[in-house]
Amino acid sequence: MPEIARTGSCLCGGVQFRVAGEPRRVGLCHCKECRKTSGSAFHAYAVWPLQAFEASGITSTYGARSFCPTCGSRVPFVGEEEVEVTIGSLDVAPTEGLVPDYELWIGRRESWLQALPAAHQFEHDRVAVDSAAGNEIDPEPRQEPA
Repeated sequence: MPEIARTGSCLCGGVQFRVAGEPRRVGLCHCKECRKTSGSAFHAYAVWPLQAFEASGITSTYGARSFCPTCGSRVPFVGEEEVEVTIGSLDVAPTEGLVPDYELWIGRRESWLQALPAAHQFEHDRVAVDSAAGNEIDPEPRQEPA
């Protein structure tokens, strides 16, 4: 079976990218920062390992968000080990197989939106489990601006 490859771009096409294989995780975020930067009630994204990603074009970054300096579209944010891809920037819709398995900052979810069935719900950022102790830990705690 061939490996799945997905392509995407900004609105003007100046930034193009490709991700290969399945993402590590898919989520929705309702925090203020994601709402403001997406211009929507939530931000839907998928995270791939860095080695599964390739891109071309010039990008600009503000905080932990990357965008095309020509059209302003959000483009993948490249971290040290992972890349976060906004699902809406992918070329093919609907995005088969990219079903969110968690939601972040659910206290900010609009009252007219329902929790996703079977998706893990987090009050704030995603937590990881310390397998040795069996405790949940927040790998990168952050305080959301008011």
